[in-house]
Parts: sequence; C-alpha cells; structure tokens
Amino acid sequence: MAGGPDPSAGGRNGARPSRTTVVLGGHEFSRRRGNEALRDYVLGLATVEHPRICLLPTASGDAEAQIHGFRQSLGGLPCRVSDLSLFRLEGERLALREHLLRQDIIYVGGGSMHNLLAIWRAHGIDRILREAWEAGTILCGQSAGAMCWFEWGISRSSGAAQPMRGLGFLPGSLSVHYHRDADRRRVFHQAVALVIPAGYGLDDGTGLLFRDDELAEVVSARPGSGAWRVQSAGGGAWKETALRARQLADPRPAIDEQDGAVSELRRTLASRAGGGLTAR
Repeated sequence: MAGGPDPSAGGRNGARPSRTTVVLGGHEFSRRRGNEALRDYVLGLATVEHPRICLLPTASGDAEAQIHGFRQSLGGLPCRVSDLSLFRLEGERLALREHLLRQDIIYVGGGSMHNLLAIWRAHGIDRILREAWEAGTILCGQSAGAMCWFEWGISRSSGAAQPMRGLGFLPGSLSVHYHRDADRRRVFHQAVALVIPAGYGLDDGTGLLFRDDELAEVVSARPGSGAWRVQSAGGGAWKETALRARQLADPRPAIDEQDGAVSELRRTLASRAGGGLTAR
C-alpha cells in the first residue's frame, strides 16, 4: 500500500467512500478479556492488507503508558503503527495533515473529552479528522475518544458527570462505561429526557459500528456487556432499549483481571523508564 485512503478513488461508480466510525464504551490495549477481540475487529474493517493505524492519545495528555500499550498490542500484527503526540511536537518536523490523511484507521484514546477537543481545535485536528473521515479513513475511539464524534457526550472532565458538546460527526449522543459508572448513566438519562438528543449507552467491551450516519452493527467482546438505545419518553421521562449485539471471540485465551492489573502496572513502569514516542 502506497498510502492511506485515496479520496479520488471513491466507491463504485465514482461514489464517495463510506464514512466509517467505530465507538467503544471502554477498551484497553491489554490482554484482559475482550480487548484483543475488539482490536482485531477494528483492524478487520480496513480494506487493505496492511493498514496504517495511528493512535491519538490526546485525551490522556499523550500518556506514555497508553502509547506503549498500543504499540505492544499491535506491534506483531500485519499493520503499520504510529502515534501522534500533540504535547511533544517541539523539535518534530511533522506535517500533521499529511500524516493523518495517510492513515487507514485513526484510533483515539480515552481521558478528558474537554481537553481533547480544546487541543484538537487549537491545532486544527478536528478539521483534518473530518477531511480524513470523508475520504474513507476509519475513525475509532474509546471512552472520550468515542463520545467526541457525537453531538453530545457525558463527560467527567470537570469531575462530576455532565453533558458536553462533541464534534457532531455523528448525530445524537453517547454515554460510555454505561453500567460501571452509575452517576454518568443517571446524568445521561436526565439529559436525554430534557436537553440533549437521543443516543446510546455503551458498556466497556462493547462497540458500535456506524456507516455514514447509520448504526450498522453492535458487537460485544465480554459476557454481559451490551449497548442500549436511550430516548426521551416525554414529560421529563426516558426509556432505554437493549440492542442485539454480535458476540466476538477472543483470538486467544484472555488473562484474568488480577494478572491483567499486574501486567498493566509493569507496562506503565516500563514506559516511564523508556521515554515517550511520537508519530513516525
């Protein structure tokens, strides 16, 4: 593959390529149950044999542990990996737009949705991402990196859960960590009932695939994890409807949660000792 999506190629009969977005309620680059299944699902959406995939870890302040985990998880797979650290651009001769437009997949990590959007707008990344998306690049993300694509999300950037405007690439709203964060879920219900448009509640280990503005598929990589459509029922009330999800199989036996925590700690310590990584 010579580069990323070719905007001039279009689809069949010269039509524009489908705009593809994958949002994950919670995901890590570790061997905890379901994480590798979701990783492989995202990679499998690419239409090339060795896709270019770039991590944008902006929401976490370009945390070294997140970058290290990303590179360790994808390093042995048939893809070309890079990360773009906006906090470490000093001395780097990197053409942001050209780098991002060459990608087949752009993965946005979790953290602060407020900081993510503010920094992207300061660098013009929001405009570049829309350009890449409309040219056929798959946009993907988890937690804040999932909610940012919608009109609204439920963020904890300021501590307490509250509605926050997103980029509006996708219509409606999204709340992540749906059954793990009861306060966020409560605020989401209230907001949908009274203020923000209908949307989706998404558990960790679960993903939504959108083609253009339409929900194309719901996938789950963990037993009991799911997705819900949340709508206003009128009069300040709300209703939620469970969505049927396709279960993904783990590519290899997952380690248990305790071993996963130890592994994550070791990766964090190793990344701190090894220094940061920037886009290549």
